[in-house]
Amino acid sequence: MQNLTPPHGKKATTVDRIVSVSSSCAMLLILIAVSITLYEIVMRYIFEGATSWVYKTTLWLAAVTYLVSGIFAMQRREHIRVTVLYDAVSPKLRLIFDYLALYVFVVYATLMLVGSADHVWVVFSHAVKTGTISSLPFGPTIKPLVLLATASVVIVAINNFLLDHLNITRSKKSVLPDNCTE
Repeated sequence: MQNLTPPHGKKATTVDRIVSVSSSCAMLLILIAVSITLYEIVMRYIFEGATSWVYKTTLWLAAVTYLVSGIFAMQRREHIRVTVLYDAVSPKLRLIFDYLALYVFVVYATLMLVGSADHVWVVFSHAVKTGTISSLPFGPTIKPLVLLATASVVIVAINNFLLDHLNITRSKKSVLPDNCTE
């Protein structure tokens, strides 16, 4: 199990715990994908009985892992940031950059959720009605998961912003100043 303590020695919030648990589960998905790929190799080359479900299942597991890893990267503050500029400016300008980034995240997520929710629901409900046990509807389940991951990234970004700038649940053992971010 991963360490549930977020970066910078802060106390773990509920959002941090959920992200840590879900990322631990995503690590298991990689193990499952490797295992069923090994099963496919054995079936194909030793028993000459290839499967039709391993490729799609492995692709779906990799997609889910990718989505969860984006949320985890946001929680650990390891997302893309132009650190040359961010580290060179004053703390007040960093706060403005963080407000701007949070605004962009919220606007993007809102547009994504509002703009695609109807389409995602139609595709997902049709796939659920027509899927069979031998042909699971993995493809249409990714679209709702993308929306869920988008909303999750925004929730984590808001959580990070609150922790970094409003000193919510700051640990007394933290050696960093109250307004310091990575």
